[in-house]
This record gives sequence, structure tokens and C-alpha cells, in this order.
Amino acid sequence: MTNALFSFKIRETLSELLKLAWPVVLARLGIMTMGLTDAIVVGHYASRELAYHSLAWAPSSVVLTTAVGLMMGVQVMTARLLGEGRKAEVGAVLRRGTVYALQIGVVSMIALILLGPLGLKHMGLEDGLGEGASPVLIIFALSMPAYLISVAAQFFLEGLHRPKAGMVAMWVANAVNLALNLLLVPDILGLGLDGAIASAWATFGARMALAVFLVIFILRLPEAREWGLFNKPKRDKVVEREQIKVGVGAGSSNFIEVGAFAAMTVFAGQLGAAETASWAVVINVSAIVFMVPMGLGSATAVLVGRSYGSGDRAGVMRGGLAGIGVVTVLAFIIAIGLWLTAPLVVGAYTTDPAILAIAAPALVLATLFFVADAQQVVAAQANRAAGDVVWPTLMHLLSYGVIMIPLGWWLAHRIGVDGLVWSVIVASLISGALLTGRFVRIARRLPA
Repeated sequence: MTNALFSFKIRETLSELLKLAWPVVLARLGIMTMGLTDAIVVGHYASRELAYHSLAWAPSSVVLTTAVGLMMGVQVMTARLLGEGRKAEVGAVLRRGTVYALQIGVVSMIALILLGPLGLKHMGLEDGLGEGASPVLIIFALSMPAYLISVAAQFFLEGLHRPKAGMVAMWVANAVNLALNLLLVPDILGLGLDGAIASAWATFGARMALAVFLVIFILRLPEAREWGLFNKPKRDKVVEREQIKVGVGAGSSNFIEVGAFAAMTVFAGQLGAAETASWAVVINVSAIVFMVPMGLGSATAVLVGRSYGSGDRAGVMRGGLAGIGVVTVLAFIIAIGLWLTAPLVVGAYTTDPAILAIAAPALVLATLFFVADAQQVVAAQANRAAGDVVWPTLMHLLSYGVIMIPLGWWLAHRIGVDGLVWSVIVASLISGALLTGRFVRIARRLPA
């Protein structure tokens, strides 16, 4: 009877995980599809414009991904309050999250505009690359506040187990982005915008559309008043602190990881324009793949957070291990598929022979880190949802900050773009092993 009940619980957890995960995964894939659309359109316009786009995206992605991590408390605390039966208080989580989004977005925008171009011009890049990327970076910065509001709204819906609206909104935004790219990059309207700048404006328009859609959707939901969205919330310092704590932990990890990858882009820029564009293709494809574990990680965090809120230790363990197991299988399948089709995938980005010769073998090599990278992101999300915030950040610091950055610089100046990929492989294996082991330990130590 006990075994039958255990099997039922496992099946129930897997079913709930997959039901929640697929729209979240599609929403996360939609985020990267915007970048993919930009890269493909700009790459066919001119390979040097693709280098501008990639270099502008590197510093903006560090700030953006860090800021998205800071918003993670919205998702986790919404799920925890539901697990605790405090449905009337979830609106306060979103209200706080929206205020945080505006504050973080405005500060991030100003910092990127003031410091970003200066940094690009003093990174030792090939002549002209920093100057060409600077105006693109400024346009990316202008969309930060709106985008972070959309992130808070998406995390809120996911925490409520209502991720489909966020998925639909993201793909509507992708349609807007594609339409604007096709109008602006070839300069059909005669505005005189260069390729990378035109594509950045397309991204700006798409992010604005995404934020407007989600805010209106949530405010019009029948349960909006029941959640307390229209009422000034009572101060709850415990929930407020925990929301900030989860966000700071996730944001710090994101900063370390994406900052390390941005450093890889800078190292590629020191090698030349062809290497920069080739690395841009490899990292863009890898980032799209990464959205699958990112989505599964979010779904896992919701299940673990709800079980943690209700005091269900067994549920915490089941939710976390189910997420890690499912993402391992999916990442392996994706890795095999890309290993077999790497030249075709790279050919979709560019027809430049120099870039094809570098990027195709590098993408084949990159498939070696897909499984470990997938495991580490899901395990990190599960840890945070189970109340463990500090250790995942320290493990990311070790793997990506202490190990990957110096190793990437050393290998890049010896074997080129392949050296950058090898450094990612090593860091991902270390991070995946440490974080998975940490989650199992944390889940076992929770009170029964």
C-alpha cells in the first residue's frame, strides 16, 4: 500500500510539473526567440552588424538577467502563500514586485546609458566594434523598466499556476518583434537606421507591448479583487524580507553566471570580428536551449515553494527531483539533435564562410555542456524555493566566476572560440554536481 501510494504521488508530481512547465518553457523560449529573430535578421544584413548587436547585448544581458533574478521573489512567494492558504495576500506580492521592477528598471537603464558605452570603448575590442555597439546598447537600456514589469507579471501568474497567459503574451510580443524587424532592418520605411540599431528598436517595441498586455490582463481577471490587487496591503515584514531575500539570491546568481558569459563575449571580441560573430551564434543557440531548463526550473520552484509553504518535506523532495530528472532527459535529447544538425543551424544565422568555419564545430562542442547546465539551473531554483538562498549563489560564484572566467581567457587565446566552449563545459559540470547534491541535502534536513 505504501509503495502504491508513493508511485501515485510520483506520477501526480510529474503530471503537475509537466502541466505547469510546458507553457513556462514556451514562454522562456519566446524570450530567446526575440534574440534569435534579431540575430538572424541582422546577421543576413551584415556580419559586422551582428557583432555590434552581440557586443551591445552582452552588458545589457548582464543587467537584465540580474534584474530578472531580483524579481524571482514574486514567483516563489506567490507559490508559498498559496501553499500556506493565504490567497488574499498574493496581490501584495505583485504590488511590491511592480514597485521593485520600476525602481530596478530605472536604475538599470540609467547605469547602462551612462556606463555601457564607456565600458565598450575601453575593453580592448577590435577597432570600431565598441563605437558601433554603443547606440544599440542605449536602445536596449531604454526598454528595461517596461520589460521588468512584464517579468513581475509573468512570475505572478506562474506562481498562481496560470502560466498560459504569460506564454501567449510572449508570443504576441514575438510577432510584434518580427514585424518591426522586417520593417526596420531592411529600412523599408526609409528611416535610415543601421541594422543593429533598427533591430534594437524592434526589441524595444516588443517589450513595451508585452508589459501592456500582461498588466491589463491581470487587472481584468475576476479574482483580482480577491487577491487584494486593488487594496493597499498591510505591512508584512516577514514576507517582504523573504521576497527580497529570494530575489537577491537569484539575482546574484544570475549576475555571476551571465556576467561570466559576457566576459566570454569580450574575450571573443579580443580575437576579432569573425570570432565575435561566431561566438554570438554559439551562445545564442545555447541560450535558446537554456530556456527549456529555465522554464522547467521555474515550474519546479513553484511546486517546491508550494510544498515548502505547506510544510510537506516529501513534496519538496519529489518536486525538486522530478524537475531535475525531467530536464536531464530533455537536455540530452536536445543535445543529440543539435550535434547532428549544427551546420544547418549555424547556416540559418549567416552565410559568411569565415563564421561558418568557426561556429559550426564550436556548436557541436557546446552540446557537451547542455545536460549539466540544465541540471544546475533547475537544482538552483529548487534550492531557493526550499529556503536555501546563499549556497546556490556561492556555488555559482565558484563555478562561473572563479573557474570559468580565467579558464576561458586562457583557452580562448590559445585555441580560439573552442576554448571558450571548453571553459563552459568545465564550469557547468562542477555547478551541476554541487547544486544537485545541495538540494538533496537541504530537502532531507527539512522538518517532517
